[in-house]
Formats: sequence, C-alpha cells, structure tokens
Amino acid sequence: MKSVTISLLILVVVIVQSCSSVEPPKPNYPIPTEHQMAWQEMEFYGFIHFSINTFTDVEWGYGDKSPELFNPTELNVRQWVKVAKEAGMKGLILTDKHHDGFCLWSSEYTDYSVKNSPWKNGKGDVVKELAEACKEYGLKMGIYLSPWDRNHADYGKPEYIEYFRNQLTELLTNYGDIFEVWFDGANGGDGYYGGANEVRTVDKKTYYDWENTNALIRKLQPDAIIWSDNGPDARWVGNEHGYSYDTTWSPLLRDSIYGGMPEYKTKYASGQENGTHWVPAEADVSIRPGWYYHKSEDNKVKTLKELLNIYYNSIGKNSTFLLNLPVDRRGIVNENDERQLKKLTAQLKVDFANNLALKVKTTASNVRGSSSTYNADNAVDNDKKTYWATDDNIIKSSITIDFEKPTLFNRFLIQEYIQLGQRVKQFSLEAEINGKWKTIDNQTTIGYKRILRLAEVTATKIRINIEDARGCPLISNIEVYHAPIIVDAPKISRNKKGEISLQAPEEGLIVYYTLNGDEPTTASSKYSIPFLIEHPTVLKTISIDPATNRTSDIITENFDISKNLWEITTLKGAPITEQAIDENPLTNWVANKHTLSNYKIDLGKTTDIKGFTYTPTQDRRVSGVITHYIFYGSTDGKSWIQLSKGEFSNIVSNPIQQKVLFKKTTSVKYIKLIANKIMNDKDQATIAEIGVITK
Repeated sequence: MKSVTISLLILVVVIVQSCSSVEPPKPNYPIPTEHQMAWQEMEFYGFIHFSINTFTDVEWGYGDKSPELFNPTELNVRQWVKVAKEAGMKGLILTDKHHDGFCLWSSEYTDYSVKNSPWKNGKGDVVKELAEACKEYGLKMGIYLSPWDRNHADYGKPEYIEYFRNQLTELLTNYGDIFEVWFDGANGGDGYYGGANEVRTVDKKTYYDWENTNALIRKLQPDAIIWSDNGPDARWVGNEHGYSYDTTWSPLLRDSIYGGMPEYKTKYASGQENGTHWVPAEADVSIRPGWYYHKSEDNKVKTLKELLNIYYNSIGKNSTFLLNLPVDRRGIVNENDERQLKKLTAQLKVDFANNLALKVKTTASNVRGSSSTYNADNAVDNDKKTYWATDDNIIKSSITIDFEKPTLFNRFLIQEYIQLGQRVKQFSLEAEINGKWKTIDNQTTIGYKRILRLAEVTATKIRINIEDARGCPLISNIEVYHAPIIVDAPKISRNKKGEISLQAPEEGLIVYYTLNGDEPTTASSKYSIPFLIEHPTVLKTISIDPATNRTSDIITENFDISKNLWEITTLKGAPITEQAIDENPLTNWVANKHTLSNYKIDLGKTTDIKGFTYTPTQDRRVSGVITHYIFYGSTDGKSWIQLSKGEFSNIVSNPIQQKVLFKKTTSVKYIKLIANKIMNDKDQATIAEIGVITK
C-alpha cells in the first residue's frame, strides 16, 4: 500500500513538472511595445478643439485673423477635465496649434499666439492650465501640433521645419509627461503665409523629415505615442465617423505609407494581416458635426444611440476611441455636449453591469500541453495576464461556456492576448438553445477587444469557435452581458414632398412631437403616420418607454421650405434627376464639374433665400466631394448673379452638411452650384443634397 502511495505521488509530481515545463507560445510578430499596450488599455480619451476658429465660426482658419479675437469669457480647463473624468476618459489631447497657426501657449518663436490676445492680458497659457488640471484629476495629457501652418511666412521652405521643431520642443519640455503626440494629415494648400495669400504645396513624403522629428520626440518624451496616418506608434482609422472596420488589424505596412497620402483610406486604414509593424488604430470623431464649436450645432450633438454605435464600432472593433469636445466661446464644454456624454457613460454602465460569464464552467477542445497555465478558465477569470492557448499545431479550436441554466444575453466581448501578436482571422459564436446548437454570429478579427451586439438569445451554453488564425489562438478574456433597451430620441427624416417620418430607436417606445416650439410631453401629438411640413417649422420630438416612463432627450429640427416643387433641369429646361433634391442624403447625384454650369435647380417659385446648404456623399467611401465652390442665383434662369464663392473647410475628412450664409437676402427662382475644385483634383462631383436657407 505504501509503495502504491509513493507511486501516485511520483506520478503527480511528474504531471506537475510536465505542466510547468510547457513552453509558452512564441510571439507572432509584430507585437506591441509596453507603451503601446498602456495606450491601448486607455481605450477612451478626449480631443479638445479650441482656438481662434471658435470665435470666427469656421473649421479651418486661413491664418489671417487677429489674435485679439481670442477672448474666452469664462475659460475653465478644470471643467473640461472634470467632464472628461466623469465620462470615463483616461486623457485629453488639446489642439495647441491648428492649421491657422495660432498658438494656445506663449510660444517664443511667433507673435501669433495667446500672448497677443486680450485673454488674461496676454499672460495666459491654455496648455499649462490643462497640464495642471490633468495632473490634479489623474488624466494623461496629449498634444496636437499641426504640421501645416497657414500663418507662417516660411511654410513650404526648409526654414519652417526648424520653427516646427522649436515649437514641438516647447510643448514636449514645458508641460510634463505627454501620452500622445498627434500630427494631422492635412498638409499644404492656400493660406495667409505672412501676407503672401497664396497656395503652397509640399512633398508630404519628404518635407517634414519625419525620421528626425520623431527622433526628437523619442528623446524628449520617450513614453509618448506618436500618431499619424502611418504612426509610427498609432494610426488614423481612415475616417472621422469614429468607426473602425469589421476586419481591423493592428499590424500595418508602415513603410508603404506617408502622412496625408490619398490612397490611405482605401488601402491601409484597416491594417494588414501581413503588416510589418505594430501600429494600432485610433478612431476619432466629434460629438457634434464639426470639430470646433458652432452655436448653430447646439441642437446637433450626437444622440445616445449614435454615441453608443461609435463606442461599439471603435473600442468594440479593435481600436481606441478619441471623442472630440468642442469648447465654446465661454471657454467651457457646452452643457448640451456634457449632457450627452453623461448619458453615454450611464448607458455603458448598465450595458456592462453584470458579466454573466465570470468564472463560469468552461471546457476547451485543446489546451496547450494539457497545462493548467493555459486552460480555458483563464478566459473567464477577469485577469488580463492569463490566457487560454492551444498547441502550436492547433488552429481550429473552441471554448465552451456553460451557464448551467437558460441565460438571456445580447452582448459578447472577447479579447486576444495581443502582447504576443494579433492572430485570429475568423471566428464564430454558437448558442445551445433548448438542447440544440445554433450559430448566432460569424466574424473575422478580434485583436485587443471585439464586442458583438446580438439579438436577444436565451441559451444554456455558448461556444466560441476559432476557425482560422495566424498561429495558435491566445484568448485572454471573454465576457457576456444582457444590455437593456435604449431610450433614445427618434430618428427624423423628410421626403421631397415635405412628409415627416419619426422612427423610434427601439421597439416598444412611443414618440410624441410638437410643431409650435413647445416641449413635447405625453399630452402632445402622438406620432403614428407621416405628416406634412411645407414651410419653415421647428419640430420637437421625444421617445418614451411606457413600461418604465424613461424618456429620451428632446430633439429639435429646424425645417426650411419643402422641395416638392423643385426640379433639376438642363439650361434648356429638361428635368434630369432628383437625387440631389430628394431629401435623402444617402442618394447621390454625380456630375462632371465641367458640365455643372449646364444645370440649374428650379425652386418652382420666386423665393427669398439667405444662404444654401451642400451635403457631400454620405457613403463610407468618400469621393467626388466639392472643396471649392461658386453659388449662383437667377430670377429667370438666364441671367445669373454670384451669391457666394469659397471653400468648404475640412469637408473631405469630415463630410457633413455645409451651411453658407450670404451677405444679404436675395430673391431667386433658380439656383446653381459650381464646383471650382473637387477632392483629389477629380472631375466628377458627388452631391447628396442641395438646399436653401430662408429663415
């Protein structure tokens, strides 16, 4: 008996030694650095756009406005940081100098800064105040320094690079630790340039000598992440919607890319499976249509549902989430923006309140070396340092999670152990429902984090199948949740006839509305079928959950005249298309810029107009965007007067509706939009909508 006991002990020791001696998986290169991992784990942080543009009501300043315009009346950076902290943000990046060249600190190398503004009698320093506030609240601080400077006389010349690096040095040495250095891809074009008022272009590949500029950053702030189209540490996601992609790789063919390259969005933005360097994606978006504050957008702050969609399509698709808060002219984050941000934070807390998969029973089809170091329980232990792994020769594999009773869920979260590289190329999710297995989703990449929003499922077990990967899969975390119904504002749409439709964001919600400016309540008109609005009208609407009496925010939409009588015709009068006047921004009219002058829009009757609107294509693949325009009006369709001429600033990166007001109201029956320049110097213009402003 004694010999049997000794034999069993020896066997146990052998098994334990065998398990402990199992070699860990080898890295699947490229892999993140320690600083890139720390940055990725921040997940959510904020952008602050604030400058002279705030006071001139434009997106891109020309560089010719007086510093005296910068004069916030209640500047309070502690309020910015407090709002960000309460929202769960881990840091803030300030536009220290945008394209117009105006500096928010008292730079030694230019007079175009706060030192020549009336704010604090020229003694203020916005960057310093933000650095101190971030330190107080425990947030990290980043800097945005535009490589393009429309104010500086030397821009485009070799001398400017020294100026640029001098300013970069100021920002990296005077304000403490910097977590991210953000370089915009917009480089070169028309500008003030010290009074030259001309167009200057640069070779984006070579002009900035990025190798030596990046070396300067490494020397002064070795822990900082350097962000641009091609990194070197983190990259642009390729749009300003805040959306990553269903397939998003952190590896990137970095050496094939330069800042501002035209084909970046279509070829490189989603990363590459065979990428040579680890350059993860950052999804940037503004909480409003524009990046800078515009009072006209006070009622256009993104809805809760829109913000949730962005969260799930950024952090939930292997990227970080950079949300812009445009500080208003008082110098604070506007109340409307703060309110929506609080709603997002509250909803995320309830969405992820109860992890149904935490420490539940798991099994795996294969465990590396049969070792407990790599077993399936590591995926549900709430420890990011542990992970499930398979043997090197095992790619197709699965983990089964047993709830042990029917469980209702609609969110599924999964993470790879990316410290050893991104691996998974294809996976599926199955649920055991009433004893039968059913596939409920199929996806591609995972990366740092993937979150699936599912229709409600009641299952006893779920199974995650790894179907293809770049090496043995390493899964560090799996979470399952049941998120409640979203009580958000209705979606408003209008057709060409002027008929209004109000769509509740979730089934079971009731929609109420008013047309007289009053706040809607349950005593207001209850929406059931579309209704007509032909004249300028203020619509206010709200959603209510009758089961809980929870209400959405009130949404206000200012409608102008309907387009019921409108026609697009040739100069000879033949109607040709309605796509640019059908009130549907998802349809497009494509026309050659050289023939646009041959078309006119007949308003159907003489109308007093104060301005016009242009909506570029809303397709995910942006093309044909008009960047420079001339707008004409006519009373008879033959004799035309120029009503406006100019640039749609930042429209390529942020393709939202553009509003242009004239110097005076004009009576017209016909209008015409001419494309002076189209993005990437193309000839085909794409127009989603053209409208007029009468009130």
